[in-house]
Amino acid sequence: MQSSVLLIHALVVLVCCSPLLVTGQAAAAAAYTPQLAPCPAGFSLVRDAGTDATSQTLSQGEREYISAKQSTVLPDAWTAYLSSVEGTTSASSLPAYVSGILGGNYGQTAYPRLGIATSGGGYRAATFGAGVLNALDGRNASAVAAGTGGLLQAATYLAGLSGGSWLVTSLAQADFPTIPDLVFGTGTSDTTGFGGWNADFGLIEPSNDTIVNTAYVLEVIEEVEGKHAEGFPVTMSDIWARTLSRHFANGTDAANFYDTTVTHGAGITFSSLPNLTTFTTYVQPFPILLSDSFSPNENTSAYANLEDAYVPLTNPIYEINVYEFGSYDPMLGAFIPTDYLGTTNNTICVTNYDQVGFIEALSASLFNEYNTSVTNSSIAELVEVMEELIPESDIDYTVGIVPNPFQGLHPDTFIDTDETYLQLVDGGEDDETVPIQPLLVKTREVDVIFAIDAVNTEYNWVDGSSVIATQERMAYFTGTYSFPPVPPDNSTWLAEGLTERPTFFGCNSSTASGAPLLIYLGNGAPPLGETTAYTNTSTSQLSYSADELEAMLSQTFDIATQGIASETTEGWEKDPEYASCLACAVVDRARERQNISRSGLCASCLERYCWS
Repeated sequence: MQSSVLLIHALVVLVCCSPLLVTGQAAAAAAYTPQLAPCPAGFSLVRDAGTDATSQTLSQGEREYISAKQSTVLPDAWTAYLSSVEGTTSASSLPAYVSGILGGNYGQTAYPRLGIATSGGGYRAATFGAGVLNALDGRNASAVAAGTGGLLQAATYLAGLSGGSWLVTSLAQADFPTIPDLVFGTGTSDTTGFGGWNADFGLIEPSNDTIVNTAYVLEVIEEVEGKHAEGFPVTMSDIWARTLSRHFANGTDAANFYDTTVTHGAGITFSSLPNLTTFTTYVQPFPILLSDSFSPNENTSAYANLEDAYVPLTNPIYEINVYEFGSYDPMLGAFIPTDYLGTTNNTICVTNYDQVGFIEALSASLFNEYNTSVTNSSIAELVEVMEELIPESDIDYTVGIVPNPFQGLHPDTFIDTDETYLQLVDGGEDDETVPIQPLLVKTREVDVIFAIDAVNTEYNWVDGSSVIATQERMAYFTGTYSFPPVPPDNSTWLAEGLTERPTFFGCNSSTASGAPLLIYLGNGAPPLGETTAYTNTSTSQLSYSADELEAMLSQTFDIATQGIASETTEGWEKDPEYASCLACAVVDRARERQNISRSGLCASCLERYCWS
């Protein structure tokens, strides 16, 4: 989420200047409160995950999930995707190795390992990402007809940050519904089902009635007081978590949005998601969210050389998946179980800290970007309110707080080894707003990354900045990650139109380099020569009507399926070969592993779509 002055101002006005009008949310407060108990016998909190590419290891849970998905789901998923591609007009020209690899002729280990990364940028990014996933969904007949349907089912990983974390988390915890059902709901939800994104209710000001909004905000604040009473720090990220839960967690729909007897997603933990049907059957791509560390000990000379960044590129990036929280960055290389987030020792264990709304908030909070030292600034007033309502000494109310489980670890390299708490902020504050980093972890063996970029620029169109920042960060950690070359300046991205159509990077890199092939799809312009744009809304827009969302999803579908569109005498048309070209990119690393030469339509496709 990209915070705005409007958002902060709304909270300040509602909390500072209005009378207390609510009785509270006792059930939600209890469900949100972390629990403490003796740790299990033989418990060991921290797992050494390795500090370089040769020593990296996955958690047992992730390893077993990926292995089971590869053997039970991917054979049919890749066959279904191949069927989509073969239904298009250009498929007859594909070289035989494409159908051979996707059809399983070379065995299960030869399948491409695909990761999808969906960016930050508030509701705009969540909706653009949803539109792209809809165009990759084998349950969508239009996507199948376009030859792109099925890639979502064949993806092994799905990473998100900031606004993208709302999409990834809501999709995962709702048990992987279709995108229309995810965004709009089914109209049949109850207090435990998913009621859609409820986007017509503003994230902070859900109505036009000041009294209703006042009651709403004060309910949200009361819902986090139990956490504070148990001795855990509470910040704006907790309040933000409870607002996000009403949109991106089970339990809320239009009918019960203001119902104070409903828990509105409180108590749903990220670590509980493997109990869902689509997890136990390995249908879902494995979800990963990212958060940046905002350390008092950071190297302030290591910022991205692009826009204003708030976090240096050398700070640890934390990932949260359903099994673990931690970092593969070489200065740390350690994880703890996600269900014990909040725990700092092997004696007393904390549970219920990893609320799905709080995990979303850790990935999507930018409150630290506001200056709290300026008298009468909106964020300064808000911090003053927090200090009065939930008094805590020496706590930064503008960041997300997690008790530091890695104290004393790697004192020569880990900048927060002596800190009591980890301070976490929006996953894009180092300018890497597309969550590519976890898909570069070499032990995950990702062959191809589908990167969805909908981050904010002056006109809300992308300019390649996020991918450039990733390239800059990888230069610090060459022994840990490998990344394909991309243009190092925005001017090249814009001059060559790389953000206005799908672009492939790393086509000339070999598998020996360890770098995956990158399929980049940016929200860079309206599709097919259209002059009316629906997908470049402001990040500060915190509510959307159903009509607005429909228009955005429809336009995104065209962006995701047009390829390199061309203008004809009869108007603009999509590239009839794009579905085949996309398939060529998807299998390219797998092709190389089989020592097969690139040929036929795949050779010409990658010549057109690859940047060199």
